[in-house]
Amino acid sequence: MNQFSRNNTLPLIIIPNTVLLPGKSVTVKVNEEAGASFYDKVAEEDNYGIVLAVKGDKIDSFDEQDFYTVGTLVKVEEAKPLKDGYHFELDVIERVYAEEIIPDGEDFKVTYGIIPDVVDIDENSQSEMMKNVKSLVKEISANFKGSEAYVDYINNLQDIKSMVAYLFPFMNISFDQRQAFLEIRSLREKSLRFLDILIEQREAVRFQVEMTEKFNKKVNKSYREQILRQQLKAIQEELNETGEGNDTKKKDYKKLIQDSSMPEDVKEVAFNELEKLERQSANSTEGNVIRNYLDLLISLPWGKSEVKDIDILAARDLLNSKHYGLDKVKDRIIQHLTIMKLKQNKQGSILLLVGPPGTGKTSLGKSIAEALDRKYVRISLGGVRDEAEVRGHRRTYVGALPGRIIQGMKKAGEKNPVFILDEIDKLSMSANGDPSSALLEVLDPEQNSTFSDHYLEVPYDLSEVFFIATANSLGDIPGPLRDRMEIIDISSYTSTEKFHIAKNHLINSVIEDHGLSSDQLQIEDDAIKAVIEKYTREAGVRGLKRQLSKITRVSAEKIVIGEVELPYIIKEDMLTDILGRDSIQYDIAKEKNAPGVVTGLAWTPVGGDILFIEGVTMPGNGQLMLTGKLGDVMKESARISHSLIRSRLSHILKGFEFNKNDIHIHVPAGATPKDGPSAGVALFTTMASLLTGHDVDSKLAMTGEISLRGAVLPVGGIKEKVIAAHRSGIKRIILPKDNEKNILDIPEEVRKDLQFIIVETIEDVLRETLGLELLQPSITNVLEEDNLITV
Repeated sequence: MNQFSRNNTLPLIIIPNTVLLPGKSVTVKVNEEAGASFYDKVAEEDNYGIVLAVKGDKIDSFDEQDFYTVGTLVKVEEAKPLKDGYHFELDVIERVYAEEIIPDGEDFKVTYGIIPDVVDIDENSQSEMMKNVKSLVKEISANFKGSEAYVDYINNLQDIKSMVAYLFPFMNISFDQRQAFLEIRSLREKSLRFLDILIEQREAVRFQVEMTEKFNKKVNKSYREQILRQQLKAIQEELNETGEGNDTKKKDYKKLIQDSSMPEDVKEVAFNELEKLERQSANSTEGNVIRNYLDLLISLPWGKSEVKDIDILAARDLLNSKHYGLDKVKDRIIQHLTIMKLKQNKQGSILLLVGPPGTGKTSLGKSIAEALDRKYVRISLGGVRDEAEVRGHRRTYVGALPGRIIQGMKKAGEKNPVFILDEIDKLSMSANGDPSSALLEVLDPEQNSTFSDHYLEVPYDLSEVFFIATANSLGDIPGPLRDRMEIIDISSYTSTEKFHIAKNHLINSVIEDHGLSSDQLQIEDDAIKAVIEKYTREAGVRGLKRQLSKITRVSAEKIVIGEVELPYIIKEDMLTDILGRDSIQYDIAKEKNAPGVVTGLAWTPVGGDILFIEGVTMPGNGQLMLTGKLGDVMKESARISHSLIRSRLSHILKGFEFNKNDIHIHVPAGATPKDGPSAGVALFTTMASLLTGHDVDSKLAMTGEISLRGAVLPVGGIKEKVIAAHRSGIKRIILPKDNEKNILDIPEEVRKDLQFIIVETIEDVLRETLGLELLQPSITNVLEEDNLITV
């Protein structure tokens, strides 16, 4: 040990991504907070400290193992405070070895030992080595202006260690290479390694200079944008990696255009673009744009498609085999295909399949394509906010692409595919245009024969395409776009329909997808029904398929390890172990309802449901309070009901003082938003039951809207609502007169168990629900006499 062995524990100084060599002073800039802490640490040790490099990319929160063990001993010669920190002048004294790194609060101390260089080279060899270093430095510096003073300084150095320490920071080598260089103890080995680094630097500089000189002769204004591409080409030439022997034959665009089925006006455009291409240089950016454009024109189907005969009976058989139920939907599709057959495949209209998620809208499109023996193309419009997604970008933009319609036609490769526009109700508008407006031309049989794509810039005929759009809700589709399409409603499935879909389609598909067969796994009918009723609540069958997949996954494990006998049969009592406890609970009609409690019917995106409406009265000042997170429409229905009660039942409610009592109406499940024009009858009946003290049959449910003149108005979702009522144990249902025709839409197995009560006015409602008879002033009689109207 030397003079520093008297105190071989010093503070650790962390300078990220830096390796210091002994024999040179360096300047380090540190921010204000770190600088003050840095100076306080070393001031306690006569301004001495140990610098160790950090492994990896860490910049804070270090552990002992994060540091290299070989570093340098430094002394802080000067500290200059600045506005934003400190400048420290460090004298790098000697290389050290960290024997132990000791945590010191948030900092560290290092117990170290000095490890000087091993001098294993004589003075003559050192002198020769220095000459070589100075020669290399002079050769490298000759390529840079203003480097004379730098070279003179190097020439005046007489010590190989000082020379290496001075040049080392300017070497273009990696951090790991710098640390490895520091750890070399042999002066001979270190000097030779330094010569190797200098030679590598000289060759790199020489190569860069040669490349620059080579391109300086060619570069002018028209080449400035291609500098990087030209340099890449020159480097490939130097490395003999041009790949000329592997170049494929260039496309003969002229022949491809002539042989294509493009219309003559489109061919003329294509030949004009080809002339532009021939005038471009080999690496022209515009040339690549033109080539992409010509490739699109050539690959698009332009000619008339083959007129294929439509076998209507085969199409019906295919639809029946792939889709259970949906009889009216399939009938409507078959009718559409029949008209197409009569018109020789000219489509004539665009279909819009509207229904809840999971009801088979997209798969119906696939089946139609199969029945017509046409290509199937699908694009999803959900979340599309940019008009360019439909019409394409103009070719003047960088990265321009054709719209999704043209891309779909290119993918189809024929002029008359079945083209599915999925989730058309999920389109939205943004600053980049309205994509729904761009679809107006696509979906108009009168206009789409000359569809204009911004990228294509020539008319394209879409009149032979069979477009089928899908949506979950009509309300989210703009009116002009909705008018372009022929709407086919797809309602939610009944439990019976779901059972047959699962038994005939889903189970076999799921078992096959999981690598099993029906000889290995079977699911009993009662288990399927239990999964439908207790583990899924949806309009379609996606959730049902997920639950069947879960059953299959659990069973597959047992089958593979040989834990069960084959075939492994899933029974209803096994579902709790596989799927857990029942996850779906439906409201069930109670045995008896108290006065002021009525069972209503509601439609939800996952099917129908029953809805209990409750009411109470209390002393107050005549307010009507509504709770249960009701929407504006339901609130208006409640106010109309309140007004009708006061105007029509006043002779019955003589003892009730409206201005001294409050009425509170509540619809349970208060966290769920509720709205829609179908709760008027139920709200009116709730108030009437509450104020008259008559209870309403708990097995009676109702739906319908009311007007201020006492008429009962029709509502939607009858099928879903009635199915929900049947599931919940309801026996009688009140429907508006105008909804009587919808009873035939209800499955026979549901319809036969229910009694339907048809009403036209609130007097009919009160008679059927509470047994009350009112006079008949609800449909107002208007008399005209002497130009006066008496009500």
